[in-house]
Amino acid sequence: MLFGIIPTPPPLRANSRVYDLKARLDWGEPALTIIDVRPRSDFLFSRILGAINMPAPELVERALRSLELNRDIYVYSDADEETALAAARLRQAGFCNVSEVQGGLPAWRAMGYPIECGFRIAS
Repeated sequence: MLFGIIPTPPPLRANSRVYDLKARLDWGEPALTIIDVRPRSDFLFSRILGAINMPAPELVERALRSLELNRDIYVYSDADEETALAAARLRQAGFCNVSEVQGGLPAWRAMGYPIECGFRIAS
């Protein structure tokens, strides 16, 4: 039996599936940020538990003001194309640890993972 070995989550990849993000959250790693790039009205309606909203048009400006360039960032939307564009913009701005959550909120919801609705928590 091995003692003192702490399992770690898989390394951040350019593309993540929702279960990769869920595993990272379950591991308890606090050094990550989940960014929802959808319009604020969509974000307020429902979002991945713990996500922050930085709508696509203001994404880079807000991210540069509030996040370190080496921060692990998971970005999502409702469409993979929008997610990919947002991730590319973050990478161009100098963020080096950006992962696109494939399937976004619809995939997260389909797996039954926790979401926030308005100010309530739902699962």
